[in-house]
Amino acid sequence: MTLIFRKAVETDLPAIVRLLADDQLGARRETDVTDLAPYRHALHEISADRNQFLCVAERDGQVLGTLQLTFIPGLSRAGAKRGQIEAVRVARDHRNAGIGRAMLDWAIAQCRAQNCALVQLTTDRSRSDAHRFYDSLGFTASHLGYKLTLGPVRDHPVTNSAD
Repeated sequence: MTLIFRKAVETDLPAIVRLLADDQLGARRETDVTDLAPYRHALHEISADRNQFLCVAERDGQVLGTLQLTFIPGLSRAGAKRGQIEAVRVARDHRNAGIGRAMLDWAIAQCRAQNCALVQLTTDRSRSDAHRFYDSLGFTASHLGYKLTLGPVRDHPVTNSAD
């Protein structure tokens, strides 16, 4: 059967959260997969932003993969838009079956359709299998990325007092 790529909906959340938690790194980050409230809030925010697309890949009604695609307008490169791919996950029992490749091919096609000049992604340094996979798709490890963990997420939205 063919994979279907579509926008995630609220009923997909249990499957998506299981995918996010089903690896060594995700198990440490997704500590309470039974409480879907924070994920539901995030899904609503993502869905309301026209530059965001939370994708699920499904076959026969079963969610087999997910990724988040962000379109980033920018000034550099003469005002070029970028596509950012994050949180790529494939169900453990369906890995190495071409689903990840199909998902990335789909995401890259979406970036082309949005007139993005480039597609970028980040991956944890410890994910050597993912590095080989992204290399095989033509991505190059051209930059060094940094992250700053800000602590626990608060239960209320943040307002920008600088405006």
